[in-house]
Amino acid sequence: MIPTSHTVKSIQFLLALSLAIPTVSLAQHIPSPEEFFGHEMGADRKLARWNKMVEYYDLLGEQSPRLQVIHMGPSTQGNPFLVLFISSPENLAQLDHLKQLNDVLTDPRGVAESEVERAIAEGKVVVVQSMGLHSSEVAASQMAVEVTYDMVTRNDDEMLRILDNTIAVMFPCLNPDGEIMITDWYNEWVGTEYEGVSMPWLYHHYIGHDNNRDAFMQNTIESFYGAEILFRQWVPQAFVDHHQMGGYGARLYVPPYAEPIRPDADPLVWREMSWYGAHIAYKEEEAGISGVVNAAIYSGWGHFGFHWITPFHNIAGMLTESASARLATPLFLHPDQLQGSRRGMPEYAAQTTFPNPWPGGWWRVRDIVEQQKVATIAVLDIAARNRETVLRNSYLKAMRQTNRGAEGKPAAFVIPAEQHDPLTMQKMVNKLLGQGIEVHRASGEFTHGGRIYGAGSYVVSMAQPKRGVIRWLLGRTFYPDNDYTRSRDGSPMRPYDMSTDNIAEYMGVQVDAVNALVETDLSVVADTIDPAGQVTRGRFGYVIDGRLNDSFKAANMLWDEGLELRRVVEAGSGLRPGDFVVAESVSDQLAARVADETGVTFAALDSDASSISRPIKRPRVGMYQRYLGGNMDEGWTRLLLERFKFPYQSIFDEELREGNLIREYDVIILPDDNVGRMTGESGVGGGGGYFVTGRDAYPPQYRSGFGQGGVDALEQFVADGGTLVTFAGASALPIEKFGLPVRNVVANVPTTEFWSPGSTLRMNVDNTDPIGYGMPAETVGLFLQGNHAYRVTPSARNHEIERVATFADRAVMQSGWLIGEEHIAQKASVVSVGYGQGKVVLIGFRAQHRVQTHGTFKFVFNALVAATTEGL
Repeated sequence: MIPTSHTVKSIQFLLALSLAIPTVSLAQHIPSPEEFFGHEMGADRKLARWNKMVEYYDLLGEQSPRLQVIHMGPSTQGNPFLVLFISSPENLAQLDHLKQLNDVLTDPRGVAESEVERAIAEGKVVVVQSMGLHSSEVAASQMAVEVTYDMVTRNDDEMLRILDNTIAVMFPCLNPDGEIMITDWYNEWVGTEYEGVSMPWLYHHYIGHDNNRDAFMQNTIESFYGAEILFRQWVPQAFVDHHQMGGYGARLYVPPYAEPIRPDADPLVWREMSWYGAHIAYKEEEAGISGVVNAAIYSGWGHFGFHWITPFHNIAGMLTESASARLATPLFLHPDQLQGSRRGMPEYAAQTTFPNPWPGGWWRVRDIVEQQKVATIAVLDIAARNRETVLRNSYLKAMRQTNRGAEGKPAAFVIPAEQHDPLTMQKMVNKLLGQGIEVHRASGEFTHGGRIYGAGSYVVSMAQPKRGVIRWLLGRTFYPDNDYTRSRDGSPMRPYDMSTDNIAEYMGVQVDAVNALVETDLSVVADTIDPAGQVTRGRFGYVIDGRLNDSFKAANMLWDEGLELRRVVEAGSGLRPGDFVVAESVSDQLAARVADETGVTFAALDSDASSISRPIKRPRVGMYQRYLGGNMDEGWTRLLLERFKFPYQSIFDEELREGNLIREYDVIILPDDNVGRMTGESGVGGGGGYFVTGRDAYPPQYRSGFGQGGVDALEQFVADGGTLVTFAGASALPIEKFGLPVRNVVANVPTTEFWSPGSTLRMNVDNTDPIGYGMPAETVGLFLQGNHAYRVTPSARNHEIERVATFADRAVMQSGWLIGEEHIAQKASVVSVGYGQGKVVLIGFRAQHRVQTHGTFKFVFNALVAATTEGL
């Protein structure tokens, strides 16, 4: 399931309805988890399955007046997605009123002081906690069952205080599909030599471990549901995301984060994280739990998943990380196997933030359940004891951020209506709305800062509580280069994901930072933008603007109906290379339906374009998929292709080795990967497992690798006329194995000399080349460490190589962290290499990265359709 504007309205209605209907207690015996499931949560080699958990939560909701269970909708694969509201019966009976009070505190603009004081006096602290996002981290979803039972049955002073003073909102499993997959996988192999081995494929249908990198883009329905609660419906005072980490260090990481932090959140939010974290650690020690560390391992500058973006929503966004077992199988650790961390814990030894090291021994899922239960209740406990302070600070954070935005620079960001790809611009505006950011639209043309902006331009003021989110999503970013981000030997330390998360740069949208208030007729954008294209029939049919990413979706919808298309290859008659020509035979009804769904306009074509266009057939696309934990880049690429309606087939090792690939495919994609993982020569996968050490750890049928036979088959496919498209690291395979006359100039360069950990880099594009059609002449691409930059090696084949995109000659970095730009300046980032009757398209970076980098999607789409454009 993919989030849509209809989904937004449906979820809002569902939540409003749930707040109006109090839970009714049936006054029956509430079974314990052990009674219901037949075992203790976290018992050795036992995992409760999500379908049974849902049954149990529904039962608790029916029998306890302290719990409301809301089914938000289906997951990606159709399983129930739940959110739980736990509080006193009196609070649950007036949730709508309490939500209104919470709204006052989290956005107090224009609210009278008396109303603020009333909200503080009557309001309750909202604490959201999430479990089970990373499904191989099995304990949290099991723990959620037990802690929910405790909260609806305990009647001690601590619990009654929590219920009276807080609204505990829990996502008991943020990835239901993965929980089911992992449970079934584990149960299949428990009791065999493969017990506890990581699952061979991704534990989310598309994105695996990357599902916690999606909060700012919300490409999956699970992220959408989470954001609906956290960013739009119930902006909490605190949020905790419960996870697991590797098994050979501290037993539990708790807040605060280590250095460096990402600035521009309200300082109170960082103090709160330390405050909550200290209380969690205190309660862990009180419970006799050792091995707990604060302020280490995880830096305060991380990806924009939920726990790292929430501080900029004025939420104390926190993370716990428990040491892992082997799925549900215990793990024994010797004392000399326990290690420190590069951040904040240089040795496994006592220190002020780690005063009680765990000595080693057996480590079980039950141990994780116990420590996570303590952490879950500890956050609620301190919030309940300090309700008024927490609520007043919620108000202060919102007001102070608003005031900083009003007084500082930039004052706003203006998103011009005039864009290279206006439909993608509107998608970006929807991303901002998805964060709960207030966006205004100009009804008419206006002038600001000496520039004329057209009607329909958008203005995002910084004078609002979510100023910090706006700053990082739209403002240029410079990752710190200092002692916190360098090791003792001077080598740079990898950020915890990207060094920039600027969605305007990712999406190829022009955004102007302005230092003065925009004064024109503006209206608040109240709903997500759902543009509909126009249809104007011409004498020779229609033309679709090839600069629009969605033109490819429209083309695929037309192909679905058996329509023939042409692609413009030469400018003329007002047409640009890359535009799609649609024959006049298309029905008005079909054109209108495609225009309505995609937003693409079918413009009148009044001149014969046959001399400057070529027939194009729908490409037959295959993409290599392996096991070894799965490949997240492959999963994201599947999602991208499906979103733009490109049919494809997944190709596994056996089919690849059989050869004769040209019979089935026009294009084969190799997603970003290590050559050894693809061929089976070395390495393991990237699906998020902690203990797999090699291919032989998996059952034989999951030991991926297509070997030399697969390499030969791919080479023959290209020689026979096929197109091989490779992303980033996978490009090394045809370079090395086919002997292409291209060299990756940053291969093996020390990180002290070249370093780009997820930075947006400036590129020049030859948009007269079929792979560059529809691209602007200048763009930015997201470049990760390990990506490629190319130099053509001198050979008699120079003429067979086309440099489609090249890095700028200077000032290469737009945002992020770049060391050694001289290594890549004026080098190619995208090349097309002729080989036999076919070609290899080397895209040296992830042009489709996590379905976030809309600004470079067309490199991928063009590579696919160029393969079947006649005469190219």
